[in-house]
Amino acid sequence: MRADRLISILLLLQNRGKLTTRELAEQLEVNTRTIHRDMEALSAAGIPVVAVRGKAGGWQLLEQYRTKLTGLKENELVSLFISPSSHLLNDLNLSDEWKEARQKLLASIPISLQEQTSDVWNRIHIDTTTWKQSTEKIESFKILQQAIWNEKKLKIEYEKADGECTQRIVEPLGLVAKGSKWYLVASSNGQYRNYRASRMISVMMTEDTFTRPIDFDLSTYWSNSTQQFIRSLPKYEVVVEASPSIIQRLTFTGRFIQTIKVDSQLENGWIPITMSFDSEQEAREYILGFGNQIKINHPVTLKENIYKMAKSVVQFYEQENEL
Repeated sequence: MRADRLISILLLLQNRGKLTTRELAEQLEVNTRTIHRDMEALSAAGIPVVAVRGKAGGWQLLEQYRTKLTGLKENELVSLFISPSSHLLNDLNLSDEWKEARQKLLASIPISLQEQTSDVWNRIHIDTTTWKQSTEKIESFKILQQAIWNEKKLKIEYEKADGECTQRIVEPLGLVAKGSKWYLVASSNGQYRNYRASRMISVMMTEDTFTRPIDFDLSTYWSNSTQQFIRSLPKYEVVVEASPSIIQRLTFTGRFIQTIKVDSQLENGWIPITMSFDSEQEAREYILGFGNQIKINHPVTLKENIYKMAKSVVQFYEQENEL
């Protein structure tokens, strides 16, 4: 394990230039004392690792030093040949380039492993689309990419979820695909924000450049942002009894619902379930969709409101039949 970790440290420093003790510890999932011992071991082995002091300090290799470690383990090769999402590559206009790069990578590995690694394409396929796919049209996708790579500020007109349109100047930091939807992560007035690409009415790349934050990591930011978003969602808890016939279908509605607790089956055969919704309206629409297969125990007001909704539906169709 330690030998693998030392090699990982060496490759990380070679690829990223400089990393702090804490960053290395987080990457390798060890404590900082272990990293210090590993650095002593690398130095003792003749690897030119140096510690740079100060606020922007960290560990780095001496300039122009390159390791000659080129061997890849079997599982590492397999991981490189797992196909990424084809439609996301198409969005990025990188589909043809990826295919060419894959062939070059295949040609560079030993012949004894070529058949096994290339067969990964026929055994594992990643599809990030949904069953009911709705392709979002993004007119300015190329401009977003160019601005990110060139570190140019963007002037965007953006439509919020409530329909309000605003104009703003942002510093684009990265693109994130969530399922089949793309989001722009950008800095605005010193704060990081997420913008759904399909809601951008217009995008213009300005001539003004900006300095990308040195400590910004897109993957870490998005993970933290996602967790914060989930925690901030309003919670509306509902206690129901559900027919066993619909238990397997409860989570296949496409709605944002969380099953908090499923209790043991009652004598009448039904199953008590505690669920959490974003709002009462979401709960009403969800539960009403299952008709007489879900019975509400709490809150009572929800039961009353669903009764009113169901009654209004009946009255509507009764009037339709009278015409």
